[in-house]
Amino acid sequence: MFQLCYKKSESIRIAFFVCTFVHTTECKSLGIGVKQVKVEDVIVEQIRQQAVQLRTPEDLDVLVEAIGDKKYVLLGEATHGTSEFYKLRMELSRKLIETKGFSFIAVEGDWPSCYEVNRYVKQYKDAKPSSREVMETFNRWPTWMWANEEVGELMEWLNQHNANKPMEERVGFYGLDVYSLWESLEEIERYLQEKGTPEQLALARKAFECFDSYEKEGQNYGVSAAFYGESCQDEVVKLLQALHAKRVRYEEDSEAALSAELNALVAVNAEDYYRTMVRHDAESWNVRDRHMVEALRRLADHHGPDAKVIVWEHNTHVGDARATDMLADGMVNVGQLVREAHGEADVFAIGFGTYRGTVIAATSWGAPMATMQVPPAQPGSWEELMHRAGAHDQILLLSKEDPILGHEVLGHRAIGVVYRSGHERGNYIPSLMARRYDAFVHVDESHALHPLTIKKVLV
Repeated sequence: MFQLCYKKSESIRIAFFVCTFVHTTECKSLGIGVKQVKVEDVIVEQIRQQAVQLRTPEDLDVLVEAIGDKKYVLLGEATHGTSEFYKLRMELSRKLIETKGFSFIAVEGDWPSCYEVNRYVKQYKDAKPSSREVMETFNRWPTWMWANEEVGELMEWLNQHNANKPMEERVGFYGLDVYSLWESLEEIERYLQEKGTPEQLALARKAFECFDSYEKEGQNYGVSAAFYGESCQDEVVKLLQALHAKRVRYEEDSEAALSAELNALVAVNAEDYYRTMVRHDAESWNVRDRHMVEALRRLADHHGPDAKVIVWEHNTHVGDARATDMLADGMVNVGQLVREAHGEADVFAIGFGTYRGTVIAATSWGAPMATMQVPPAQPGSWEELMHRAGAHDQILLLSKEDPILGHEVLGHRAIGVVYRSGHERGNYIPSLMARRYDAFVHVDESHALHPLTIKKVLV
């Protein structure tokens, strides 16, 4: 319960003051009444007064203004299968690119497949001829995350935006994730056959041969490396060092050499990820998020000191881990690491969430995707309080100095590619919302993503 000071004039409430910070006696001395209210009611009232309704894309301008000159904008999502999250991030990214000169979008996706998107949107000579053919390269489960109509729309917009611009001014699209170990090794070998030295190619083939016996299954490699000492670490580290030390320039620009280097970075950190995953879940998470931040750093360096970066990832990566129970578990994430590396004044993190709706997900890892119901948020959760403040889409700017939202722990819903609505209570992360994000976008009723059918699905 909170003590609230309140004052009424002609039966109209004109002010609330939280008496946790203003003593009750001071309220009375001012002729202001005191009453007991639930903290949830205080939060709902605060949201109601401060949130901006989100009706049209123009309403996103409040976020563009708040972002100002910041160079790192992190855009989250509460699920990997909600259409509105993709569409709103696309619209906000478009505004940032057009009005603020942002350099590229980096996403929670595999480097090799996302690099095909990059080649398409930058109109490279040998890029795939259509966005549909590009999305066919996202053929490993969960395919729907990037092979969907919403991403296709983003690709077409980027392709048109980049038309007739010099190559160095074209906006790119890259993947930051760590899962594409074998695909990345194949891309390195293919690149070095054409552009590399015999010594580099020999290193690549030695690394590939080391992993070859594990049948493209990361867990098989992890068990072998963790318990039997059969590690390929030395091979991939030497390969990364060789590609970083001597980048081979590409005929259009240096991006092909950068791509080979980033694929080698994936190989190094994927090896570490799978080896660590067998014994330490928390540390394997840290390996993955540190890899994404390192990949982001190399991309930013490649684009120069004035580069501005947009990141699309799940809220669990974007929202600062220090404002959640991840801190107690010794876990870090992209949001925390980017803030630490670049300073909070140069980073703007936006969380996205929904009260209820539908979502694309699966009941277990590798299972077929399905459209599932997202039930109304749990009572007292962040999403339920947003809904209670107004059953409509809305934007709320946040400040870590907020006396309530910077200190009150609330459950915040997170849905992954695997989702079981029957275990809904387990989907909420205790969070200090104003410390986790700089702003929040609430979609009151959301709808499932529109995935493309990809013929070849590898689990």
